[in-house]
Amino acid sequence: MSAASPHAAAVVSRARTEQDVVVGDEIVRHRLSARVIHWTVAALFFVCLFTGLPIWMPVFGGMANLFGGLHVARWLHPWTGVFFSAATLWMFLHWLGDMRLEPRDREWLGPKALAYMREGTDTSEEGKYNGGQKLFFFAASLAVLGLLLTGLVMWNPLAFPQLLRETAFLLHDVTFILFTVAVVLHVYLGTAAEPGTFRAMVRGTVTRRWARFHHGRWYRQVTGEEPRRS
Repeated sequence: MSAASPHAAAVVSRARTEQDVVVGDEIVRHRLSARVIHWTVAALFFVCLFTGLPIWMPVFGGMANLFGGLHVARWLHPWTGVFFSAATLWMFLHWLGDMRLEPRDREWLGPKALAYMREGTDTSEEGKYNGGQKLFFFAASLAVLGLLLTGLVMWNPLAFPQLLRETAFLLHDVTFILFTVAVVLHVYLGTAAEPGTFRAMVRGTVTRRWARFHHGRWYRQVTGEEPRRS
């Protein structure tokens, strides 16, 4: 057995039930339950997307064949939307404690977000999640709520006044377009833009170097260089 094997086993074991702990040269960022929640939400989102697009526009009609045809997509889409909303609520409750907004997070509403995209901003004082990630978390949760409420109106259109139906259709379309663009950006930032990030949602860990570079305050707190804030 190689010397790396005991270390790898220790990392996997700790990452099942713990997070924010150091194991050798790695830091457990997301325990197994957090990763399961994340991927459950992600899977349900893409089922919603690929069943919803052929309903939305005929040009995407071919996607319906992935699920057995347009009639199946029309049946599956609203039910998947309900499960997607429930899974998002599960994720919201799970992560809410780590997403408390701090006064300095307001800076992410301005030029700092663009500076971060260019890797030109100081991250030495960022906690486990930076202000941009926190704002995305709350915006995405609000968007899912909007999709659920408008979707319920669209699911039972005859039960609501015409103006409400028309408004629901418009808001549902606009919200899903913006949400999809945000998800594409989220995937980009979690893969190509920041190498080493994707493994946090697969293996559960990041390297010390990654943590120090992207989330300096969190790194110091996890390693004991700085007391954790209550």
